[in-house]
Amino acid sequence: MVPLWWYISLAVILFVIGAAGVLLRRNILVVLMSLELMLNSVNINFIAFGRYYGDFRGQIFAIFVIAITAAEVAVALGILVALVRNKPTLKVDDVTTMKG
Repeated sequence: MVPLWWYISLAVILFVIGAAGVLLRRNILVVLMSLELMLNSVNINFIAFGRYYGDFRGQIFAIFVIAITAAEVAVALGILVALVRNKPTLKVDDVTTMKG
């Protein structure tokens, strides 16, 4: 059986890579993919701890996170399509149409 700390260390590595992508990148698509990576690292922790304690609640939370993430991606891609029609760029600094 794989020890619990392997799962935790994998999740920490994925979360740090995702956080670095959110903080350092300027392309909106890369930022969204980095957010997905961070949410998947949280799912790894939910499932690992659920298996470690013999409880199904971790898997149930992971399924809810996956469903909410799918809805978030659908809304974000719809917003991106609307932004691309108005501006030819997807850089975070150049997109200021939602300021009001």
